[in-house]
Amino acid sequence: MLNRVILIGRLTKDPDMRYTPAGVAITQFNLAVDRPFTSNGGEREADFIPIVTWRQLAENCANYLRKGRLAAVEGRIQVRSYDNNEGKRVYVTEVVADNVRFLESPNREGGNGGNGGNRSAEGGNYGGSSGGGYGTGGGYGAGGSYGGNNSSRGSRDYDPFSDEGRPIDISEDDLPF
Repeated sequence: MLNRVILIGRLTKDPDMRYTPAGVAITQFNLAVDRPFTSNGGEREADFIPIVTWRQLAENCANYLRKGRLAAVEGRIQVRSYDNNEGKRVYVTEVVADNVRFLESPNREGGNGGNGGNRSAEGGNYGGSSGGGYGTGGGYGAGGSYGGNNSSRGSRDYDPFSDEGRPIDISEDDLPF
């Protein structure tokens, strides 16, 4: 069996962080994900998908994500149910995230921007779902530093897409095909 979801979208509001009675952090937010087609009126539609994060990942999402920020979420779909105050059974479908990748720099204002240093929740950078980081472990990551995949460049705010829109100077010898 397989239950994996990968989403890229923008937060519809600031994340909401709470703690369980046992002291475990939980953060919830909605991700607006564009549909791949337009409506009859030519307008782009979106789905608003509830996301749930736990423990260190929840704390870091609450600290670094904000309304309008672009984020990638990897996790699983979960359907749960409970009885509301009126005694009716309520079903909730949500994505339980184990990786969250911050696709925009936190110091950029406005919601449009580049990659922010590839701060992510997998294999280092801001964490990972196994062996440390934002997922199930703790700390900032299993094998990396704050600067992410671009740490070898020596700048924590390096933006690999800062020249977006301008031609890239690549020789034919550099291409692998």
